[in-house]
Amino acid sequence: MKSYEVNFDGLVGPTHNYGGLSYGNVASQSNSQQSSNPKEAALQGLAKMKALMEMGFQQGVLAPQERPDVAALRRLGFSGTDAQVIERAAKEAMPLLVASCSASSMWVANAATVSPSADTADGRVHFTAANLNCKYHRSIEHPTTSRVLGAMFANQQHFAHHAALPAVAQFGDEGAANHTRFCREYGEAGVEFFVFGRSAFDNRFPAPQKYPARQTLEASQAVARLHGLRDEGVVYAQQNPNVIDQGVFHNDVIAVGNAEVLFYHEDAFLETDQMLAELQSKLAKVGGNFQSVCVPRSAVTVDDAVRSYLFNSQLLSRPDGSMLLIVPQECQANERVWAYLQSLTSSGGLIREVKVFDLKQSMQNGGGPACLRLRVALNETELAAVNPGVIMTPPLYGSLTAWVEKHYRDRLSETDLADPQLLLECRTALDELTQILKLGAVYPFQIN
Repeated sequence: MKSYEVNFDGLVGPTHNYGGLSYGNVASQSNSQQSSNPKEAALQGLAKMKALMEMGFQQGVLAPQERPDVAALRRLGFSGTDAQVIERAAKEAMPLLVASCSASSMWVANAATVSPSADTADGRVHFTAANLNCKYHRSIEHPTTSRVLGAMFANQQHFAHHAALPAVAQFGDEGAANHTRFCREYGEAGVEFFVFGRSAFDNRFPAPQKYPARQTLEASQAVARLHGLRDEGVVYAQQNPNVIDQGVFHNDVIAVGNAEVLFYHEDAFLETDQMLAELQSKLAKVGGNFQSVCVPRSAVTVDDAVRSYLFNSQLLSRPDGSMLLIVPQECQANERVWAYLQSLTSSGGLIREVKVFDLKQSMQNGGGPACLRLRVALNETELAAVNPGVIMTPPLYGSLTAWVEKHYRDRLSETDLADPQLLLECRTALDELTQILKLGAVYPFQIN
């Protein structure tokens, strides 16, 4: 039976703005308060989805969230009609309104952790929505994320869904941004690689001093248990706390893996040699041949990696066995990074080609190509059981492009977030989107 890695890209929401909400994310903080262009952001994301579809890769789409989140503001004490809640929040606590308007759900690498059926005890694909409790604006996402994933992967014979972990610091979970799976074939048993920034209960693990470590070891272990993963099919590794303090807030900012290959920076991890040996040993037991590509700090500094998002790229397997790297335009603009990529692809190694995409709207808020996609390994039967409305096709691309052109603003500033009309525009757009994607009622305004 054939198997595939399907990339489900997050559709950028109508309230895409530069709120500077993510402490530890250099791009998010440095572009705070600039005006954004939601329409351009959504179209840039759709262009990447279309391009990968046309290259022959399986591509899907994951819907954005309702914003502003009026229910979240009500829980914080704002009352009245929806318009009055927004007006009061803008007047009394603008940072809370900005947080409630965040379109950060576009970065669906943080939506959930996914384990394929070949790895799990019950032979189903397992999803655990990430609690994202390190940042308030992201911590409010998981209830809708769970409903959307449930509508996309609804067949209980093939798919299992778990609620987010307890929303406390000890179980901080950032989803697939800190999770990679290695395998020989997507439909065969593999090794799931969980990267954590700190331990909540074991002080033997060092922690960063400047920026928070968002993923805990305990959260990763809990997800592995929920998914029924075998001990011999799991490897845990700690992110280097020094690179977290340099702006590497997730592992996918400093490393990316696919199939049997890990592409990583020399300074990405602690105990790197031990980690690589464990990955090699465990993958060999299921017939795989683990390989790694280390980018030396002498060629690309951590600062270069953070500013260019070299590692926040998509590493994709091609039919001939070689690999393609999808990178943001910022990599081409960085002289050292681009020189490294040119030498990498000309060396005849594992990564043979680099394709560049303009994702400036997302990049300026701290998310690159890898942030925008959630990877789900599926066999033919499971793929057939996915809601067909979310699988990218030429007609769906056309419908979504027209939908964005119809509903999205081409400029959004902080003051615009206080306009109650924005909420009405967002709800109108999302109601139409659920019909396009055949999701049913997944948003609070559709349910309540």
